[in-house]
Parts: sequence; C-alpha cells; structure tokens
Amino acid sequence: MLFFVFKTYSGIIRHSTFTDITKLAFSSVLTFLTLGAFNFGYEITKGEKIFLNTSLILYMLLSFAAMLLFRIIVKETYQYLRGFSSGLSKKKVAIVGVHDDTISLGKAITTESTLPFKLVGFVTQNIESKRYKIVGKPVFPIKTSFKETLEQLHIDGVLIVSDSLNGKVKNEIVEDCLSLGLEVFNVPSMEKWNKKEDITKQIAPIQIEDLLEREEIKIDNDLIKKDISGKTVMVTGGAGSIGSEIVKQLAEFSPELIVILDQAESSLHELELYLIQNFPKLNFIIELADISNMYRLDLMFKKYSFDIVYHAAAYKHVPLIERNPHEAIYVNILGTVNLSILSLNYEIEKFVMVSTDKAVNPTNVMGASKRAAEMYVQSLQNEKGVYTRFITTRFGNVLGSSGSVIPHFRKQIEQGGPVTVTHKDIIRYFMTIPEACQLVLQAGTMGRGGEIFVFDMGEPIKILDLAEKMIRLSGLEPYQDIDIKFTGLRPGEKLYEELLNDVATTLPTHHPKIMISKVPTGDFSEIKMKIKTIIKTATKHDDRKVVKLLKELVPEFKSENSTFEDLDVVIESE
Repeated sequence: MLFFVFKTYSGIIRHSTFTDITKLAFSSVLTFLTLGAFNFGYEITKGEKIFLNTSLILYMLLSFAAMLLFRIIVKETYQYLRGFSSGLSKKKVAIVGVHDDTISLGKAITTESTLPFKLVGFVTQNIESKRYKIVGKPVFPIKTSFKETLEQLHIDGVLIVSDSLNGKVKNEIVEDCLSLGLEVFNVPSMEKWNKKEDITKQIAPIQIEDLLEREEIKIDNDLIKKDISGKTVMVTGGAGSIGSEIVKQLAEFSPELIVILDQAESSLHELELYLIQNFPKLNFIIELADISNMYRLDLMFKKYSFDIVYHAAAYKHVPLIERNPHEAIYVNILGTVNLSILSLNYEIEKFVMVSTDKAVNPTNVMGASKRAAEMYVQSLQNEKGVYTRFITTRFGNVLGSSGSVIPHFRKQIEQGGPVTVTHKDIIRYFMTIPEACQLVLQAGTMGRGGEIFVFDMGEPIKILDLAEKMIRLSGLEPYQDIDIKFTGLRPGEKLYEELLNDVATTLPTHHPKIMISKVPTGDFSEIKMKIKTIIKTATKHDDRKVVKLLKELVPEFKSENSTFEDLDVVIESE
C-alpha cells in the first residue's frame, strides 16, 4: 500500500535517482512504523505480540537494502553495457584542473553514455598525491611538466573549461597537446551551459578564437542600462557581424524599441528569426533600407522618434572598395552625412559611429572614406546649436566577422589548402565581436560629443603564426599536410595597422580599455564643401577624380600597392 502511495513503481529502474531511493526509504520506514503500531495494539488487546521488534527492524533494513541493491545492479549493468557497446569509439580524455566546473564536467561524462568521451582522470598542479579520486576517477598531479604527465596517460585528448585558465596558460597547454598529437576540447563554464542544448554540442574542439591572450573585459552594465533602458534605438548595418551583435547586446538592457536597418535582405531575415526565438519579449522592427537614400531615412526618423543611433553600416572590404571607390563614397560618407543631418534635425540624443583602425594614416580608399566620415561628424559637433552628441569608436579587426581572415583560413583548411597569406611579416590587431560591441556600448555612455574613442586591442598577432596554429588545431601539419602560400599584399593593404595617427595624443578614461584620441578637428564648412564635391563626383563614377579629392580632404591618405599611387605624386607636385 505504501509503495502505491509513494509511487515507487513509477520510475525507470535503470535511471534511478536519489529521489527514487528516498521514496523507498520512506516506504520502508513507514511500513516498520505501521507494523510496529499494529504489533503494539495487538499486544495491548491480546496480551501477546505477532512480531518481535527485532524482526521488524531487520525486515525494514533487509527489504530496503535488497530493493536498493537491485536498483544499483540494474543501473550499473545498464551503464556498463551502454559504455561497453560504445566504448570502442569513445575518445579517452583527461580534464585539466580540479574545481567545481571540472568536477561537474566529470560527472556529466561519467553518467552521460551519449557523450563521445571516456574519462581517464583529472590533471592538476594543485594536488601532490595520486591517492585522490573524484567521481571514481584518479587525479594525476603534474610533477615535472604538463607534457610529460600527458605522455604517461596514453589519452586521445584533453578537456579545458574555458574560463578556468588565463590566455597564456591555455596557449601553453594547447602547444603541449599539439606537439603530442592530442585533441583539445573547449567547454563553457557551468554558468554558461545552455540548458536547452545537448551538452554534447557544447563540448567542441578548441578554436583559434579561444586562444586570444586577452583579459576579460568588464563593463558597467548599470551605466549602460541607464543609458539604454526605455529608449528607442536605431542600429544601421544591423544585420552585419558588428551591427547584429550590438542588437543582441542592446536587447539585454530593456530598450523601448530597436529599429534594425540594413540592405542585406537574407541576413535581416535570419536575424529576425534569431531574435524571435531568443528574445521573445524584445520589441524590435526590421527595416530594409539603404542609408544613402535620404528620403527613405527621413521617413523613418519621422516615424520612430529615435533617442540613440548606432551607426555600424559600412563597406569594409579593402580590395573590393579599391576597385569601386564611388561605392565607398555612397555608403561610408554619404550614408554617414545623411544620418548625421537627420540626427541633428530630429535632435537625437546620441549618434555613435563605428569606425576602424584603417582610418589612421589610410593607405586605401576604404580607410580614407571612414576617416572622411570621422572628420565630418567631429567637425559638425563644434557647430553652434548642436544638441546631438556625435561619438566615434575606433577598433581593429574583429574575429569571425564576415570576410575576416579566420573564417577564410578555416574554409581553405577544410578544402585541403593551400592557406594563402599576403605577406610573411603582416600583423594585425584582433578583438572578438562581443568584446568590440561591449566597448562600443560603454564608450557610448562616456561620450560628451566629438570624441574618437580608441580601444585597447591588446598585442598584435602575426597572421602567419595564426595560419600555422589553425592548421595544427585541425590535426594537420603546416607545409606538409596543408601548404601556406604567400600571395603578396593586396591593393591598399599595409603590413601594420595603427590605432592613432602621428599627431594624435590619447587621454585615459575611467575604463582601462578605452582611451580618447585627441585628433585635430577641421573647419566644418570647409569639410562639408569638400565632401559635397566628392559625393557629386562619385555620382559620375569618375573614380580617379574621387580618389584625388579624397586625398586632398585627408592629406595623410597615401595609397600603397594600388593603381592610385601616382595620384600622390600629382598632388605633391601641385
């Protein structure tokens, strides 16, 4: 009767948990108490006992032990058979470190038979004895070196919890593993495990993005929320890699409405589906439009009454823009001018523009067009009666953005190579997309208007080293399995990117990763007149004249490896 009351029969025996055992315990104890009470009552009325108290206690303990043992045998037999049937294809792995996250990971591997891993044990520097065991697996202390310890274990790979190690240690571990031919798997920390997603999909081979030697960026969420909450925000280029991440991060700060503008139809549709699924409470509107169309933009500004504009729309591919300079003028310059004028006319609180390190001493049309846009909004800020705060943010390459080097290398490796690098000495600054967008939002809260905020991009990375490490992370050897070829610098490309020009100085801010570049601001009327002439010339598709005028507006613009190099000589002779 008590089995029926506690429904001990309802669980699947091979998946028994502590709850099932608790039900058995309650049933056994209450059976003992019920029989004991009946026995006591019978003794009072009849003067004798039916059961000895000792036999009732023994019955309770033996029956509970028998039922518990039965469940353990069934459960362990099931786990053993499942493990044995799939054990041949499982990879033998060790987990690096011993703390809450790694122990939780160890439990998941030992209990989830669907995971493609067989846990050998834990590797750590913090324990000196081999006698320790966690989740039934030994802890291996590192006595001499990490590499030597791994060699003795005869494993196929290691698992690293991403947030438990700093960049330097993580890189050293990966280098040791790659030299031994071991796979390295990255696991998010327990707080970041997606409960909706199968844990199998969250344990993935480590990527080059995971090996950036960067400190975690801390932002003032309260300040950003105060800035964004309840506001109507527009994000141009909202379907792009930077713009879409800005949208996703803005969604966390309770805006009244986000208007997402882009001219990429398919990308907008994908973003819309993503936001509906992941941010069901977010109030957003998708607008398909071109920022060079002033009439279309004016209708939107009238309709929505924006408080803040994040301007991330831009043409950014250097070689493509070098062949089509007039297109860069339409989007990077005319689009920015249109948005700036409308922000001014409709008294938008804040206009935050995303720029690039290629605007510093530009060697290509793309960088020069972005510098021209910077000059326009900076000088506009100094005009009388300007209510809007025009803020510019400038950073280097972002990992994983459309057209960036890492997805390009990854595709080449998947196709069997060769991996193409433009020059053996070329270096670039890198930042992850979430990092860059966090700093854009933070800088937006700090700007008073007219500043160019420069982000700390960390140490520059040699592209050749990046290519070699990506090949090795794929389990292949550079120059043997996958060749690396040098193709020469592309039109407008330079070996080293800069974040500040020669005459600039920087001022610190209260955020250690954000500085203010004090670039001299030009006269607005003069810049406006020159930009108007450039836009008018671009409509005639006279690319050489467009570039010549751009060089006159941006004197530091010197073409490199480009068909426009001779224009520098012409301008100097004039």
